[in-house]
Amino acid sequence: MNVRRLIPTAALAGSLTLGLVALSALSGCSPSDAADDAGVGAGKSGGKLAVVASFYPMQYLAEEIGGSHVDVSTLTKPGVEPHDLELGTRQAAQLGEADYILYLKGIQPAVDEAITAAGVKNTVDAASLTTLEKHGAEVGHDHGDEHAGEEHAEEDHAHEGEAGTDPHIWLDPVKYAEVAKGVGASLEKADPDNAAAYRKNTTTVVERLTALDSAFEQGLADTATKTFITTHSAFGYLAERYGLTQESIAGISPESEPSPARIKELRTIAAKDKVGTVFFETLVSDKTAKTVAADSGLKTDVLDPIEGITDKSKGADYVEVMESNLAALEKALGAK
Repeated sequence: MNVRRLIPTAALAGSLTLGLVALSALSGCSPSDAADDAGVGAGKSGGKLAVVASFYPMQYLAEEIGGSHVDVSTLTKPGVEPHDLELGTRQAAQLGEADYILYLKGIQPAVDEAITAAGVKNTVDAASLTTLEKHGAEVGHDHGDEHAGEEHAEEDHAHEGEAGTDPHIWLDPVKYAEVAKGVGASLEKADPDNAAAYRKNTTTVVERLTALDSAFEQGLADTATKTFITTHSAFGYLAERYGLTQESIAGISPESEPSPARIKELRTIAAKDKVGTVFFETLVSDKTAKTVAADSGLKTDVLDPIEGITDKSKGADYVEVMESNLAALEKALGAK
């Protein structure tokens, strides 16, 4: 992760109040009139709950569970790599006008800082709705370049959740369902008049995720290999859930560069475990994945961490992209 992302956030909290005052003085309008390009909503609109989601996996739950009773806006535009997000002063200030905020602590440091500063009563951290675990340790065993290893450790730590945990919980349908239940309960509390609708929608989402879990369990039960190589360690929960082994080129951070020793190690793993495919993702350059694949005589394919939906995504929403991921894994692992 680019360390510069962490620098502006330290000053962000202290600047929010000044930013609000300055905007009001210059334009004569309220903070809710000063929306920036991300389109963050502020306050109730037409009787709907104004919901701000940090990035797509949170947006999906807010929209599906909130239904017609919420007006959802997201801080991360389609096509923007979430970890790269920088918040402008106006965008951060508007967080304070939201009725409800849903985010995932540990994915976007700038967002974490701004949300804390906003102080919105109905603020929900999805990471608190399930149990986080540590993944991606396989990259840390590289001793070929100690200096590079230290740099990668710093970047990965900046990208990890509390106590060095992996924040990619939405890639495990079971954990994502746990989060969905928590989101539903919190929306009921924030907007009790529509509690019955939120409860019904939560049930529908959980049923959908349960069916997805069954499809993955059946589809990956009998495969020629259990090992897959991917750009970065986003699929630790998925691998653990379905008995697979994730080997990542980089660490938890998608921007980490692998050392020569790690590339050599992956070549050995690919030969030993009969790996035929190196996966890359839609929002990050595929250059490293293709280099590693070419070095080992392997194919490449997409395994989408679903951090955003774009025209490059193999599916229109979370469930469809996960189904595409399952098909890609079945093909790469030799499912029978």
